[in-house]
Parts: sequence; C-alpha cells; structure tokens
Amino acid sequence: MLLGVDVGGTFTDAVLAVDGRVLTAKVATTPGDQSEGVIAAVQAVLERSGREPREIVEFSHGMTVATNALLEGKCARTALIATEGFTDLVELGRQNRAELYRLCAARPAPLVPPELRFGARERMTPAGVLRPVEPPTVPEDVEAVAVVLLHSYRHPEHELLIRRALPHDVHVSLSHEVVGTFREYERAATTEVDAALSPLLGGYLRRLVGRCREAGIPKPAIMQSNGGLIDAESAASHAAWTVLSGPAGGAAGAAFIAASAGAPNALCFDMGGTSCDVCIVDDGAVHEHSSGEIAGRPLGLPMLAMHTVGAGGGSIAWRDPGGALRVGPQSAGADPGPACYGRGGSEPTVTDANLLLGRVKQLAGAVVIDHAAAERAIAELAGELGVTARQCAEGIVRVANAEMVRALRVVTVQRGVDPRRYALLAFGGAGPLHAAAVADELGIHTVICPRASGVLAALGLVVSPRRRDVQRTVMLTGAELTPDAVRAIVAQLGERAREALGEPDAELEPTYELRYTGQAFELPVKATPDRLRAAFEVAHEERYGYCDPDGELQLVTVRVTATVAGPDVELQRAADAGREIPPGSVVTLPESTVFVPEGWSAHIDDHGGIRMSRQR
Repeated sequence: MLLGVDVGGTFTDAVLAVDGRVLTAKVATTPGDQSEGVIAAVQAVLERSGREPREIVEFSHGMTVATNALLEGKCARTALIATEGFTDLVELGRQNRAELYRLCAARPAPLVPPELRFGARERMTPAGVLRPVEPPTVPEDVEAVAVVLLHSYRHPEHELLIRRALPHDVHVSLSHEVVGTFREYERAATTEVDAALSPLLGGYLRRLVGRCREAGIPKPAIMQSNGGLIDAESAASHAAWTVLSGPAGGAAGAAFIAASAGAPNALCFDMGGTSCDVCIVDDGAVHEHSSGEIAGRPLGLPMLAMHTVGAGGGSIAWRDPGGALRVGPQSAGADPGPACYGRGGSEPTVTDANLLLGRVKQLAGAVVIDHAAAERAIAELAGELGVTARQCAEGIVRVANAEMVRALRVVTVQRGVDPRRYALLAFGGAGPLHAAAVADELGIHTVICPRASGVLAALGLVVSPRRRDVQRTVMLTGAELTPDAVRAIVAQLGERAREALGEPDAELEPTYELRYTGQAFELPVKATPDRLRAAFEVAHEERYGYCDPDGELQLVTVRVTATVAGPDVELQRAADAGREIPPGSVVTLPESTVFVPEGWSAHIDDHGGIRMSRQR
C-alpha cells in the first residue's frame, strides 16, 4: 500500500493506493501542530480501507510548515557569518524593484537582524586561499547560523572550517551545500531562509516521525519544491528545499492525471480552501525554474514554475473603501472556516456564494452545511453593496474567477504561451466549480476534473519520484568549453547527486545554463555536451527573437538531477465511464463538486472524473 498525505490551509488530505484503487480521506488541518492532522487523516483513510498501518509500504508527505513560517515571520533566532565586508548583503539586495514607480516600496526585512551578522576574515581566489579563515564567535542563544562566504561556491573549504568551529547543538546552513552557485545575494538570501526555517521544520518532522513510529506507519519521504521526494532527515536539514512542498504535490498529481487522461499538455488549476496555484504541464512534465521567489525573498534553487494567488473557497469577500467588491486574499481558513461550516464564521466567502447559487450540495471533510449562516453572511455584504443576495453571490464568484484567470494569464499569455492549445485540468476542492467559467475566459475548449480532484496533491505525492539536485557554477568559455570538460563536470556532479540520494543507479539528467559572454542572465538548456551551442541558439531565438552565431558562448552553471521513478499506480476504470451529463448539472465527486454550465457538454471519463467540452 502506498500512502500520501498533503497538508493544506484548510484541509489535510490522505490518499491510499492499493490494488488499483485510490481510497481517500479529508480532515481539518490542525493549525497548532500539523502532525496531529496528518495522523488523523491517516487513521481516517485506514478505517475506510479496512487495512492496518503495518501494510503501508511507502509514505509520502507534503506540508506547509516552512511556507507558513516564512510568510508569518516565525523563524528561529539566526546569525549570519559572511566574508568580512559583506555582512549586510542580505539587506542591500539588488537595485531591481518589483514596481518601477513605487520608489518607497519596502522589501521584506532580512531574517537576520544587523546585530547578529558577523564578518569572517578570509578570502579565496580562483587559485585557492588568499587569506586563511578566522571564524568569528556567535552568541550562545542563537538557534541557527547561516554561513555565506564570498567564493564558497567554488572553494567551500572555509565554510566547512567555520562549521567545525561552531557549537554542535546549533543548526548550521552552508551556502555551498544549500545552493552551490554564484550570485552572492541570491545565495545569501537562500541560505538565510534555510537556516531560519530548518530548526522549525526539523522539530515538526521529529514530532511527525515519532507519531508515525507510535502508529506503526513508515517514516515519511518529504516533497521538495522541485517536485521530487527526499528523506525526512535531509528535509529537516534544508528547509529551503521544501517551501513549495504542498503546491508541488498538486502539480505532480496534475501531471499524472493529464497523462492518464491522454492530455499531456494541460494548464493546471488548483483551487483549494485558501489559495489557487497554477502551472503548465507540457509533454507530461511540469515547467520548472532554476530559481524563484517566495514572499518577496529570492531562492536560488530549482523549483516547479508555479504562480499562486489568494483566491480559494475560503477567501473572504469584502467591500473596499471605493465601494467595489473584492475577494481575498484573506481566508476564513479551517477554523472557523466559511460561514456555511457552522463553526462561528460570519464573513462571506466564495464557498458561501456557491452554496447560495445552488452549486454546492455537500462539503468534504464531514462538514455539515449551515445554509442560514451562509445566507446571513451574503445578505450583510449585499446590503453594504446595495444589491440582492443573489447578485452579491454571483459577483463574488465572478471576482474570484477573474483573479484566477489573471493567474493563468501570468504563466501563459505574459510568457508568450497560447492557453487555447491546452486543456484545463481543474482540481482542489473548489477548482471544478469554477473551471468552465475560467476556461471560457481563456478560450479553452476542454476541461478535465479528476475523480480525486479534492485530494489530487496527496495522490501526486504517492506517484512522485525521489529526486536530488546538485548544481555548480563553472564559468567556462572559449577553449575551456569543450564536450569532454562538460562530461567530466556532469560525471562529478552526478556521482554527488546519486550519493546524496542514496541510489547508485539513479537516472541522471543534466541541465546547462548558458549565455553569450557579457549577458547578465542565462537560459537553461537540455542537450548533449556536443550540441550545447545549437540548443542554446534555438532557446535564445525562442525567448528573445534572435541569436548570434558569432557570439562567444559561456557555460555558467551545470545542474545534475538524480531521480528514481515513483511507483507505477494504475487507476481503476469507472463502471459508468462514458455516461453523459446534461448542461446545468451539479456533480458531486468524493471531495469536490463539478458545475457544468449551459454551453458545455460533459461525460464521465475512463477513471470516474468529469470531462467537459465547450459546445461550438
């Protein structure tokens, strides 16, 4: 038996894959300690299956511990050790601004305050040591230390010496282990995040592992931001690798379902209780970035290319000072939740609006619907806006749809991708309710709503591969950039990646980040070492509209990914596959609801999901 458990902002979902069947359970997320909700979800799905914990072979887990701590600023007391003269790197940042004309817009404050930044007298050159390292002393009350020396991506010896000089009971994050590439600001910011979050994530995982041991459940493998699983010990040591752990599970599940549904090209639209995550699947693989940004903080790590907006079933609708109807980003969460949960919530949410419009018949997670509470919440907002309750509910849904359409346009139209050539794969507890309306706005003709829509992130955890990335900045140009030199680097990094993964036969895939000499940014390329230039020029032409056959090529960074394929899970064929569903229908799936509006036809697909087509 294979077990996957995903923790969301509102619900914790469990999936058990056994003998071709997918059994599911959904419980409320426990905000104090997520591990309590995880064990409750496991117990719920085991009760439903009639199986015992000892029958579970593998347990995969995605959570929001690191993400929430970063967003809320609840981090460990952390010190920073940097090369003398570079201790304020995390505060100086770069000159670029997210909004060109907001000159006074504040950046997120560094996680390490000035009084906890310490300079180390040391210096490395390309040839090696110029000045031996003198490790500084840090206060005894710090819980973690981030070590970021200027050229450690090339020469890590001084970072290793500093770690040996620090107390053994303090968590230490070394930049060459966390990131391993140049661009000192991004490397410093990532290592700072890693150090500040790792003690909290480590504490959570130790509690979870202890609860699993007591319940007779295997130790969990943890989902990373890159869509692959690693062991719990490695995740606890490097929390920065897991900041997109939860959404990555959804993307992995979407790629699996897209392949099963015969739609290898899909726009993935995951609308849960708190937020909406979108991404693209091309030829069965989720788009990736070599780096990203979370809560305004750069992370120089490989991660799935996802975009998130604060629009979920629990998003609160409100009237802004100008009298306009707004939805989110504030959410009612799991407790008290939307008004219709009957747990004391009084503010109107997207779920309350869908209930009032007759598009929700039941709620997942054993929630008993309180119609009267939802009607009161919507009516109060409608009074403020001067409209009827139904008009208010329709407006809430339209505003939420507009926010999600905007998110999908960010990953498609704004990047030169035509959304009309994709199917829309909608999941999450609320995604299938809004899917057809979102598809209409984007000109998409096919919508796929999996049977496991409400727990697809947990299913994605079950089918995900184990993965480890090792990357290094090499800066090769001219006569140095030869196929043999590149092969030697890949072999060395591949050995390290396999060793870190603990799988000597893991499959290796190199990615090369190249640019023309003098350019500021690189393009990732996957090709054989003797075809790098040709592949780069194709990528450059696609991105910028031109290439320079006479320009000098520079190989900046090499990344090698070691993977071990996930389990082979086959979904059962539905007994009612092919059954037609008339327009205007509301179809209840085990953990989600599908709305088929007028102008759309629908039928049950091979695995019990709903496939909708826009009528021409």
